[in-house]
Amino acid sequence: MSYDLSSFGWTDLRAADLPDGTVPARVSRVDRGAAEVIAADGQHHVRYGARVRRASAADPVALPCVGDWVALTWLPEGRYELDEVLPRTTAFVRGGVSRDSVGGLSGDGQGQVLAANVDIVFVAEPSMHSTDFADLGRIERLVALAWESGGTPVVLVTKSDLFEDGLDDLVADVRAAAPGVAVHAVSSLLGDGVELARGYLEGSRTAVILGPSGAGKSTLVNALAGDGVMETQQVRAADGRGRHTTVHRELIPLPGGGLVIDTPGIRRVGLYDIGEGVDRVFSDIEDLAAECRFGDCGHDGEPGCAVLAALERGDLPERRLQSWRKLQREAVWMASRTDARLRKEQQNKWKIIHKEMRRSGRNRP
Repeated sequence: MSYDLSSFGWTDLRAADLPDGTVPARVSRVDRGAAEVIAADGQHHVRYGARVRRASAADPVALPCVGDWVALTWLPEGRYELDEVLPRTTAFVRGGVSRDSVGGLSGDGQGQVLAANVDIVFVAEPSMHSTDFADLGRIERLVALAWESGGTPVVLVTKSDLFEDGLDDLVADVRAAAPGVAVHAVSSLLGDGVELARGYLEGSRTAVILGPSGAGKSTLVNALAGDGVMETQQVRAADGRGRHTTVHRELIPLPGGGLVIDTPGIRRVGLYDIGEGVDRVFSDIEDLAAECRFGDCGHDGEPGCAVLAALERGDLPERRLQSWRKLQREAVWMASRTDARLRKEQQNKWKIIHKEMRRSGRNRP
């Protein structure tokens, strides 16, 4: 079977990066040391060449991922080899961040590319949980990563058919957590909002769907594709949590044009090499900060702080300020991975904390 790669996003601009003697292909799925790719002459299972292995050993972000455009070399034994990952126009990268026993950020700090060359990032948040209606902090985090990736975030409040009252208020809350981002209520089962989502994928645009297990990502893919291309499962009634239907990322062409990447449910997403993304998500706080008396105001008790004044007036929710502080702390930690001075400051800070903890323990009666 042959393919017109232009329908998968191949352009003359990308062709300029293709090494001589190679053929282009797009990665549709990855395995350890190998990938499923779509080339003009069909689909192939290809192993990584030496150049790719060396690059990924030095930096895991260089590993091929779903959505990548790659260069294939034909080997004498009659098969293709994945010789090089072509430059990415966008990359959705998450960092490996965890929290240690004393509340500090820890982890290897290495990034993982979830999807590449993506135009649209659909952030799927289910409209109904057993304990709350939407995790606004998770939405803020994913939207920040989407902006940082170079793609355009769109929040989809899924399973809207399960939300009986107050859906408009919920959508308004989500819009307040993601300023400047389109937010749509979607019911994949009823078809509500599906055409709106499909409209973002005209031509050869590519979207990735991100969200927790049970958010209805695979059901949405099926609605967009008009077929049962992805297996789906029900959310557990006991705790309202979903099971991982999708266990790998996969690039899926849609009838009528466009492509979508389905992903496994995300439990924890560490920020990676962030900056502008957080500023855009919290543009309301950034605007307030510009009115503070001091340019280096930390919004933590300083006189003339416009952010705290907005908090006291009720114009700024406490939850949103706490979310901003959390992501700012994480951004500082991630920067310290490559900045020796910041890393030393962080180490000294936690040495002092541990010292104070030991001293407090000795002074207890």
